[in-house]
Amino acid sequence: MACERFNMKETPLDRPADASADWTIPQNWAAYTPQEHAMWDHLFARQATMLRGRVSPTFLEGLDVLRLSKPGIPDFEELSERLQKATGWSVVAVPGLVPDDVFFDHLANRRFVAGNFIRTPEQIDYLQEPDIFHDVFGHVPLLANPVFADYMQAYGEGGLRSLKYGALHKLARLYWYTVEFGLIREDGDLRLYGAGIVSSYGESIFALDDPSPNRIGFDLKRVMRTNYRIDDYQQTYFVIDSYEDLLRQTLETDFAPLYAELETAEDLATDTVLASDMIVTRGTQTYAQSKAS
Repeated sequence: MACERFNMKETPLDRPADASADWTIPQNWAAYTPQEHAMWDHLFARQATMLRGRVSPTFLEGLDVLRLSKPGIPDFEELSERLQKATGWSVVAVPGLVPDDVFFDHLANRRFVAGNFIRTPEQIDYLQEPDIFHDVFGHVPLLANPVFADYMQAYGEGGLRSLKYGALHKLARLYWYTVEFGLIREDGDLRLYGAGIVSSYGESIFALDDPSPNRIGFDLKRVMRTNYRIDDYQQTYFVIDSYEDLLRQTLETDFAPLYAELETAEDLATDTVLASDMIVTRGTQTYAQSKAS
């Protein structure tokens, strides 16, 4: 499953009539049907079980934030109360995609936007627009970690600055290959941490076990040159050494000259391997090639 959080369209999004100026809407928890709660419970149980031994322990520690008093889909009010105590973050409901400046402003102010709808049985393993399971199960556990919470705020602040340089498409790649589809090396083993992976049963297996994708050591400039896929599993995953290192690189980088440098640098295809890459696994690309044929 791939979920695109950025708009990046020439046509502006129209704010729904029931949305506030910051595009938030009431979650309306009481309106969820038994079937929708059952879908959450099914997805939660399936992912929580299979992720043990595969996902970053930091994610599993954060899962406790989601173990709330009510069954089924979490109530954002209760969830935000627990997150506020942990790292000062909250979760706010939005109707779907929001304008990029709105998205970045929420992150910069420690508010994570989440769609308030949940997928149907027909969409259980693939949907393009992020739903509440992707947004809340996938993202919120790591927001309970102080270091990753700081990274997300720093990303939001950097996103607002990127709009002045016309560099959103470059910065979007950093979000994609870390927040959504990142891998981390912990105690000598690769682990999952990206929300797009951990909320997807199929990609949770593919990203670690399949010989097809490249797995390459994280390099900020390299990541921001690399295109990504929104229609299928990734052909390349980038591996960070630690959340602390990810935050450090983000805070210590002057992005203005980096954007200028990247303007003259060639974009890299999703399956590219460079001689300068820190290769963890050189993928066969068999999966992508079979789908293309």
